[in-house]
Amino acid sequence: MTDHGWREDVLGAPFERLELPLGEDAEGPVVATLVRRRRSPADLLLHAHGPLHGVDVLYVHGWSDYFFQVELADRLEQLGARFHALDLRKYGRSLRPRQTPGFVDDLTTYDADIAAALDVIAAEHRRGDTDRRLVPMGHSTGGLTLSLWAARHPEHVAGVVLNSPWLEFQASAVGRALVAPVIKLGARRNPLAPLPAVDPGFYTRTVSAADEGSWTYDQQWRPDRGFPLHPGWLAAVFDGQATVEAGLGIEVPVLVMLSDKSMLQPRWDDGMARADVALNVDVVAHRALSLGSEVTVRRLHGALHDVVLSAPEVREHAYDAIARWAKTLRH
Repeated sequence: MTDHGWREDVLGAPFERLELPLGEDAEGPVVATLVRRRRSPADLLLHAHGPLHGVDVLYVHGWSDYFFQVELADRLEQLGARFHALDLRKYGRSLRPRQTPGFVDDLTTYDADIAAALDVIAAEHRRGDTDRRLVPMGHSTGGLTLSLWAARHPEHVAGVVLNSPWLEFQASAVGRALVAPVIKLGARRNPLAPLPAVDPGFYTRTVSAADEGSWTYDQQWRPDRGFPLHPGWLAAVFDGQATVEAGLGIEVPVLVMLSDKSMLQPRWDDGMARADVALNVDVVAHRALSLGSEVTVRRLHGALHDVVLSAPEVREHAYDAIARWAKTLRH
């Protein structure tokens, strides 16, 4: 064990994790888990003048996912940030036996997870280090969650980075308007009813080192075809997307990174290894304009749904985009 409850993480040193108790719900005790990359004094000096110096990054994963992107943490800290990642309740490190993986029926539930994480991050500040800025970074559903959170808590946020955020339904707002009433009816009747599986496993195939990808991770926490879907959770997502459509009014700079193309089709194609196979990126790029007044949309040729798991040259473009965007943050 390390200081104040921090333990070495499953990723190994220098990563550590801290469990954040969040009370109980109908399925029992609930926790979130904060992960940090422990920094040495040499790290602090080496990256003291990067474009993200003085910035705390809090990363939140997407659906059926958890934090394992070690390179992301390393690269953002090289840019000067202090990096933390949050495994939300019922995901990854925070998933407990007999819990329904990933389930909430309101995305504002995660306000408690984020607040607990920010309390810990604030306590880590050196005495007198009060000039730090927060930049939440979210992937996919985590990007939707953090966009909504940032709009509700503008006093905490200096900027927002979104990695293929699920801001809109794949079939556009019109499709969502048609499907949402059916899903919401199901959510009222039985929020935990199983929905038909829709993930053919192509996204896993593009990422996993066992297939076309380059990455190794815990398949219990990131299953090949995703967690089972439930109407209560999907209704919460649709409500969040409708809120984005109405306009969030975020006033700080927002960076949205997306692939340049989607491949949403029922059969595998080798081109999927250089495309987003989960979202309609054109629809998301359009919806990103509803986030606020200062939105930068960066389309990356050959990017996957998780941009930072793409081919090396694509990842370099992504980190370069973050570095250049960081210069727009207000002090």
